[in-house]
Amino acid sequence: MRATLAQNDARALIDLYEQAAALRPAEARLFLTHAYVHALETGSQKAAPLRARLVALGAET
Repeated sequence: MRATLAQNDARALIDLYEQAAALRPAEARLFLTHAYVHALETGSQKAAPLRARLVALGAET
């Protein structure tokens, strides 16, 4: 993830944060929030589904 951050590859970061959320459910809200922010910044179609997941977790209204 650090290499991807250094490269500023937002699209790859979205995927990595989603994977991290799946692997570490206790921190899923944090990782999905990061994925969501990158999705918004890049205009990714993943933004809406990520927001829905955050709403379901109670992390977004």
